[in-house]
Amino acid sequence: MATDSKSVQRAFGETLRQARVGLGLSQQDLALEAELDRTYISLLERGQRQPTITTLIVLAKAMGVDSTELLKRTVAALQPRHKGL
Repeated sequence: MATDSKSVQRAFGETLRQARVGLGLSQQDLALEAELDRTYISLLERGQRQPTITTLIVLAKAMGVDSTELLKRTVAALQPRHKGL
């Protein structure tokens, strides 16, 4: 499992984007609900920034999901994918 900072940032960003899009929210909608700047949401989703624990909780609450679920999905995204035979 890749656990370097950039890999974790990219995995979290993809997890955040999938959760947001799955809920039908725009980056602007999420930013307004979480009281964050839209550009910060974009930076997170592109793996350019890493959220604090507080921000993770705020984002999860704004989307109506459990923050531990976002973490579980991020960790799962870091796991190597095995190709079937």
